[in-house]
Amino acid sequence: MQTRCIKIFFLVLIFATCCKKVSAQNSPVRFSFSTERKNDSLVSFIIKAKNDTGFFLFSVKPKNTDDAFISQLNLDSASAKLLTDTSIIQSSNITAINDEKTKSIFHGFNDSATFIYPFKIKKQDSAIIKGSFAWLGKSGDEFPSGEQNFEIVVPAEKAAIGGVAVSDAKPKSWAGFFWIGLVAGLIAVFLPCLYPLFPVTVTYFMHRYGSRKQGIKSALIYSLFIILIYGIPTTALTLIFGETTLYKISINPITNLFFFAIFIAFALSFFGLFEITLPASWSTRTDKLAGKGGYGGLFFMALTLVIVSFSCTGIVAGQLLSYLSSEGLKAGPIAGMFGFGTGLALPFTILALFPSLIKSMPRSGGWLNTIKVSFAFIELAMALKFLSNVDLIYHWRLLDREVFIALWLVIAVLLGFYLLGKIKFYHDSDVKHITVLRLFFAISAFAFALYLLPGMWGAPLKALSGWIPPDYTQDFKLGNYQSNIISDQTNKTAAQSPHKLTDKLGAPFGLTAYFDLDEGIAAARILHKPIMLDFTGHSCANCRKMEAQVWSDPQVLQRISNNFVLISLYVDEPTALPLNEQYTNARDDKITNVGEKNLDYEITKFGFNAQPLYMFMDANQKALSDVRYGYDPDVEKFIHHLDEVKAKFDAEVKQ
Repeated sequence: MQTRCIKIFFLVLIFATCCKKVSAQNSPVRFSFSTERKNDSLVSFIIKAKNDTGFFLFSVKPKNTDDAFISQLNLDSASAKLLTDTSIIQSSNITAINDEKTKSIFHGFNDSATFIYPFKIKKQDSAIIKGSFAWLGKSGDEFPSGEQNFEIVVPAEKAAIGGVAVSDAKPKSWAGFFWIGLVAGLIAVFLPCLYPLFPVTVTYFMHRYGSRKQGIKSALIYSLFIILIYGIPTTALTLIFGETTLYKISINPITNLFFFAIFIAFALSFFGLFEITLPASWSTRTDKLAGKGGYGGLFFMALTLVIVSFSCTGIVAGQLLSYLSSEGLKAGPIAGMFGFGTGLALPFTILALFPSLIKSMPRSGGWLNTIKVSFAFIELAMALKFLSNVDLIYHWRLLDREVFIALWLVIAVLLGFYLLGKIKFYHDSDVKHITVLRLFFAISAFAFALYLLPGMWGAPLKALSGWIPPDYTQDFKLGNYQSNIISDQTNKTAAQSPHKLTDKLGAPFGLTAYFDLDEGIAAARILHKPIMLDFTGHSCANCRKMEAQVWSDPQVLQRISNNFVLISLYVDEPTALPLNEQYTNARDDKITNVGEKNLDYEITKFGFNAQPLYMFMDANQKALSDVRYGYDPDVEKFIHHLDEVKAKFDAEVKQ
């Protein structure tokens, strides 16, 4: 025993002399970390190492040896409790080398290595395995060492929901997305740019191809090409760059600024300030190719229609794509855009089958120009919505709630006066009398303006909650929703008040919310309360609707305030992370700002990337419910879910 101690002592001296601590960038070994569920209660934590040539990585737990120096896994206290006593598994290519200088035998790996650690984690629970891997090895006469930090989320598996049916934020089916796109396409059919093209195009088919049968066949193929022109690019982008690509584009402030500029330009064009046309060479070239006949000619004829009608259909398609992408799912944009193309193409098919319907279609005229100008007012309002998203993301505070409502109110009043003939543009016909339909549209515009008016003083305007800026951006309110909250102030001062991002973000109805995960978890640990994770976004329409329609209920407010620590994580918050907090995730994405970090956490831990998403867990990040609760305006259902989660938390605390 004494001899062994002396030997170890001299080895320590030699290692102290030859050991070399290296940085992660200069490391002679690279690591990857992952998990794999083995059964209902066991998860394997897998560490894979790849060595540089000439580097020998020491093993972690050599069998039947007295090695004094090994690589080692270090876990934080919470993760260490989950590690089982089952033997650690390491790859079978372990070898032994005899070091002449130290007169010792070392066990390890020359090329690559795999280490597997068993963790006891039930399938219905989520957990975080956090710590570092302290590695040691040999390269020539030196003994490099280093430490690789890791943090791996083990998500809970989906479980059947018992009892009352609670929203699980289930994605819409492909059919659901398709129908949404189809309706949008049918709406676009009646826009000023597209409507006049139908009689001309269908008549062209019937006369060019002679027989009715051949004309119908050509019209069907033509319609198919329209569908493919809209659907294939979206499919390609999604499949090539990933299912979250269009979603990330849709919440990007640059994208919202682009849509704002496009909508303003089209609105001014429809008002008559100028004419928007794509480069003439585009439509001329495709028109020439269309005249060649055959399937190629039909394709370029369809492409010509898409290009010529872009100034109208591009607006609807862009808004549709923004909505579909906000679902954060691959099915949304793909199925929706195929549906949009179908909606545009469907009238051609119907008119080709029943050409006599063309005679019953109203001719273009002054009524179509009225629709065009009315649509321009609507485009102005929609442009402000996109600008509002950018304003919220960058915290400019130019379009606070009352300013936004005032602008919409003025636009609605002007639209009403235009429909009554009190405002006239140079290309408008004289309005000698008001038709009944025009009168009803004018009444609708003025009624909408009156509905907006109380919002100037803080009225909730629940029907528009997904479109107008959130409640916390309004400076003056006659009603104070904070009075609806019956807060439990006992031991609330024991926890640190929210600090991070509170100068930029706010919670609705006077609720106290943390905007940083670690800060919120620390408060939950002190207050001994469960955590309500609110994954939200500045440009998330359904988040605002959920807050206005559900959170505003006094019983919901009371439960959130008294029973939970609210952590609101904005997935589109552009505030940069400190350099030491920036990282590259498992998908090789560089995470540099708060929004990217929150979205990565939502995807990694819960396998979801749409908002809103409400998840509940304790201070150890153990899930209290498997339900992925998304947008659902049923107040009673949400109250029931809050009570269930709180009851489960209280039961676990007593154990």
